[in-house]
Amino acid sequence: MHLDHLRWLGGPNLYVSRPVAIARLELEELTGRETTDFPGFADRLVPLLPGLTEHHCSAGRPGGLLEAMARGTYFGHVTEHVTLELSSMVGREVFFGRTVWAGAPGRYDVILECPRDEPPEHPIVERLLRLAMRTVTGLLEGGAPVLDPELTAISSAYGQSRLGVSTAALAEAARRRGIPVRRMGHLNLLQLGHGKHRRMVWAAMTDRTSAVGMEAAADKMLTKCLLEEAGLPVPSGRIVASAEEAVAVMTEIGGPVVVKPLSGHHGEKVSIELSGPAEVSAAFREAATVCEDVLVESYVPGRDHRVLVVGDRVVAAAELSPARVTGDGRSTIAELVDLANTDPLRGEGHDRPLTRLTLGDTELAHLAARGLHPGCVPADGEIVTLRRNANLSTGGTSKDVTDRMHPDVVRLCRRVAATIGLDVCGIDLRLPDIGAPIPPEATGVGVIEVNSSPGLRMHLAPYEGRSRDVAADIIDQMYPPGATARVPLVAVTGTNGKTTTVRMVAHLLGQDGRQVGMSTTEGVYVGNELIYKADASGPRSAQMVLGNRAVEAAVLETARGGIVRRGLGYNRADVAVITNISDDHLGVDDIDTVEDLVEIKALVAEEIRPGGHIVLNADDPRVAAFAERPAVRRRKPVVRYFAQSGTNDIVSRHLRAGGVAYYTEDGWLVEAEGGRTRALLPVGDVAGSFRGKADYMIANALAAAAATRALGVPMSLVARGLLTFDPHRCNPGRGCSFRVEETPVIVDYAHNPAAVAAVGGLLRRVWGRDGVATVTLPGDRCDDLVMETARELARSFDRVVVYEDEDLRGRRSGEMTRLIIDGLTQERPDVRIHTAGDLKDAVGIALGLTTPGEPLLLLYEKLQPVADLLQTLGAAPTPTSQTPR
Repeated sequence: MHLDHLRWLGGPNLYVSRPVAIARLELEELTGRETTDFPGFADRLVPLLPGLTEHHCSAGRPGGLLEAMARGTYFGHVTEHVTLELSSMVGREVFFGRTVWAGAPGRYDVILECPRDEPPEHPIVERLLRLAMRTVTGLLEGGAPVLDPELTAISSAYGQSRLGVSTAALAEAARRRGIPVRRMGHLNLLQLGHGKHRRMVWAAMTDRTSAVGMEAAADKMLTKCLLEEAGLPVPSGRIVASAEEAVAVMTEIGGPVVVKPLSGHHGEKVSIELSGPAEVSAAFREAATVCEDVLVESYVPGRDHRVLVVGDRVVAAAELSPARVTGDGRSTIAELVDLANTDPLRGEGHDRPLTRLTLGDTELAHLAARGLHPGCVPADGEIVTLRRNANLSTGGTSKDVTDRMHPDVVRLCRRVAATIGLDVCGIDLRLPDIGAPIPPEATGVGVIEVNSSPGLRMHLAPYEGRSRDVAADIIDQMYPPGATARVPLVAVTGTNGKTTTVRMVAHLLGQDGRQVGMSTTEGVYVGNELIYKADASGPRSAQMVLGNRAVEAAVLETARGGIVRRGLGYNRADVAVITNISDDHLGVDDIDTVEDLVEIKALVAEEIRPGGHIVLNADDPRVAAFAERPAVRRRKPVVRYFAQSGTNDIVSRHLRAGGVAYYTEDGWLVEAEGGRTRALLPVGDVAGSFRGKADYMIANALAAAAATRALGVPMSLVARGLLTFDPHRCNPGRGCSFRVEETPVIVDYAHNPAAVAAVGGLLRRVWGRDGVATVTLPGDRCDDLVMETARELARSFDRVVVYEDEDLRGRRSGEMTRLIIDGLTQERPDVRIHTAGDLKDAVGIALGLTTPGEPLLLLYEKLQPVADLLQTLGAAPTPTSQTPR
């Protein structure tokens, strides 16, 4: 078998609400073969990966996979489970997998869950998958695959790529609060919240952490000066630039002393309790390898403590012990170190709650000073320290002492944090007993350091004592309980009318002065400013809107392509709008039927917050049925239907049950709830509706009214918004009317049968004649869909000018023109067809075919060339209210 390609869906998707990777596998010679065709395969596989015995598979219980292999299952499915098991073996805990046929014999898509904060497109997925493939094929060929070397390498890569302990805890704490979390690239940087409530946090450093405070904390001498001036206890000391100076300062202040780099971190090259000139000189040389400025200060006796202050609250305290092992009377120190490192809590650097022990130069020197070496065998119960300084980064351990803190110590730490000016800080203290009053003598307590962005490991998972959810304390500081982290979010999907409805919803939401972020096929907007020009209806554009701190409400066009290729770019919308579903995009991304489209677009209705709103087109049975989907019902949504008439059976039943609906009645748009009806706006006053004759525009207006009313926008503002939604300003390229001399020109983006039928019907209702159509259609649709769209054009127009867009979307030159002509002539043999080389020629030909006052429909692929051409022709925009009655 071989891996054809791999893609990632970073947001909620058709399979699961978490990120997944989708691997396209070609089974090749294993096509049509099952596990039962290879006697003994499962018996060789399970001893190699015993965890497979716990895999549920479709049986829903442990052993389900073994049963499936015994009955006979295909090897794409087996590869899925082997990949998941290998993932578990490297500590990458994911559980969801699915294998589905991908449209050809031996071709399967293997869907594999990814950790929520794993960087997108990280190579670890492919490495695990390829190892699984080699394992399966190796066993089939009678070999005995060796897993350990590659698994060790993958495990190391995974440890380096995943969030650090502190950042992962913050992400989890935020999600428990319902706060959106997004990891930024491969960094330990998190984006929390949406829009104007967006915050950033990098480990324990927040976007409100003072830069001045960080600089002060990073400079140990400056920290000492600031604290000393505030009357806080700090050890005396000075900066030195040579070993001789270091010895002189030790002599001056009296030993023992501590020698450390002025700007060091994680306890690197720190030497403590030094009394002799030789060891002070040696310690200086070590510290100077980190920083040329070295600090020599008096040693404060007592125990090492780390206190965490968040805001003005002391939230945790830990007593720290240096790296150590405990003898058993049999093992050497080196063996005890190796044994300690088998603890799964220990890892490299900061990726686990504890750091692995080492026997480097510092540890060997420490042992030698005590007359020991790695080959010594400590007595049973004897504690052997490997270092003098207590620091988790060098293998130390922590013991929670939060509940023992004396009020004096709490007040001291609060004063320290306030003096340095940090919103989150770790304070290193030495004192005899954290549970006792602060000793009166000056040398009885000392603030050793103040740390910005302190590590949280020692509090989250102390070696001894109770764990403290300090990550939640930091999140609560950033978002006080009860504060919101989200902005109102409306997601719009469907086949036709998405862009118009998005623009209309944004316009209505902006009536009360809100700054609305909007993503559409034309680009990303914040307020009236285009900030990103592109087809922006996928997850990237959604994240662009939601990450913008100017945004007070978000309206997101959510198209099929983005859902299929990348998943949703958000989770838990407040309102989901589904306009309609009909033939479009068939033959693209393995979407072959309208039923496939239904399943894709249903995700938008399913991915709402509990108790959120879904706005459904009751005139479209496929859309109306979304209300009954189990995944939608689990959200307990408020269903808001819209329809052209209140006599719609679905609307009538919904209102009798006390529901809410929007429809037209006696020439008015109305909102109805149960038996109560409220008039919103005369149908003919809806901007862009050609005095109410554009049924599709009225449907869009009803959907937009339903969505904005769901968010509490007053009726008066909704009505004002619908009245002022000028197409030329608010909805360019959608149903916009121009006049070129005596010819009305209607510019629209209709590009599928339903849209073409709607705009063709409008022109007949408004002008009472067929008119002329100037047409191009997108090339990334299947032939049948292109032909059906052309047939629909022939039902409305007796003269058609066909041109091809510059972007052929994979088609050969002339291919689309031929398909369109074939469709036109099949439906209407007498249709007059003209071909043109480009847009300019096509419009020129079409204008020559029209009679005075006869409409010309201009369908396009890119709007800007159309706008430029109309300007050249001197086209004058005309309000739709000025079209013929």
